[in-house]
Amino acid sequence: MPKQPRMPNMQQMLKQVEKMQRDIQVAQESLKDEVVERSAGGGMVKVEISGDLVLRSVTIDPQAVDPDDVEMLGDMVLAAVNEALKAAQELQSERMERATGGLGGPGGPLGGGGPLGGLGLPGL
Repeated sequence: MPKQPRMPNMQQMLKQVEKMQRDIQVAQESLKDEVVERSAGGGMVKVEISGDLVLRSVTIDPQAVDPDDVEMLGDMVLAAVNEALKAAQELQSERMERATGGLGGPGGPLGGGGPLGGLGLPGL
């Protein structure tokens, strides 16, 4: 006769989920105070973006302003912003990974394809 899977302690599991939710909230709040900076054009254009993806500043070296080539300045701004966004998203991912104890993964913030996937619950 096959062994029945042991049911997890629901109270303990709920406490773990509540702690994880608090940790996620703390991580999200702290991301507002963390800033990544990226540049383009050899540092002629610099941007700062917070961990919660708010553009904080754009600094343009006056030498980057060429009235005959405004398109290049636009390209440098775009490149710096995209690099900073990528870095901020990586920062977010790292902080959420810490907050969820490594349960992050494909299919949702806790992995496994559902909101509780990855917690080891039968059928999830």
